[in-house]
Amino acid sequence: MKIGIIGIGSIGGTLARKLSESGHEVRVANSKGAEAVRPFADEIGAIPANAHGAVRGAELVILSIPLSAVAELPKDLFDELDKNAPIIDTGNYYPDLRDPNISELDDGKVESVWVSEQIGHPIIKAFNNILAHSLAELGRPSGSPDRIAVAVAGDDAQSKQMVMDIVNEIGFDPVDGGLLSESWRQQPGTPSYCCDYDAEMMRKALNEAVPGKAPSVLQEVFKRFGQLGSTPSHADIINMNRSVHSDD
Repeated sequence: MKIGIIGIGSIGGTLARKLSESGHEVRVANSKGAEAVRPFADEIGAIPANAHGAVRGAELVILSIPLSAVAELPKDLFDELDKNAPIIDTGNYYPDLRDPNISELDDGKVESVWVSEQIGHPIIKAFNNILAHSLAELGRPSGSPDRIAVAVAGDDAQSKQMVMDIVNEIGFDPVDGGLLSESWRQQPGTPSYCCDYDAEMMRKALNEAVPGKAPSVLQEVFKRFGQLGSTPSHADIINMNRSVHSDD
């Protein structure tokens, strides 16, 4: 499959590496142009590109950039993308930590619905509720008892299934997170966020999400993360994320 990836940070870069290793034709891009991503592309066997080059001819696009950068994407970026090619949004909104405040999101609009409106194209929400370490190191073969789940939300059944197949291919159990309007259930501060749950627990966590509660929980997450010290282990972070909800 021809896959374009815009953003090669901890999530986008890990996905690029895994998908290239799986034999896909991967084009990678960031905001600085093809030459800026060439060393990384050469390292993982991908093709360096600018944003338009990553999207052109792609059968799947992964958008893995801060939400604050979404509005800065070229307005015509996805004009020539095949209508059947899904766009995966892996991003999360972190106000007061990384992102400037976005009034619509602060007022409760679902993050990925906002992203879809900004880029003028339907999207599938995935890979936003798993830690980069888990994504890079903890993939397991299908059927493994300790396999971690990844939630996938979106409106188009065919596109969603394609993304769920990719999730499975790189070592994780895909869990249907519902329509894009329901993807708030996998946003930061919800019970399903970055807890390394299996599929059964992921479904339970998605169902337990409470509308409007995540922002205050996220502030508690930031507070507790600061108490973990300068070099918390992966297990420390997972346990902290789970404890925020078990303490309710």
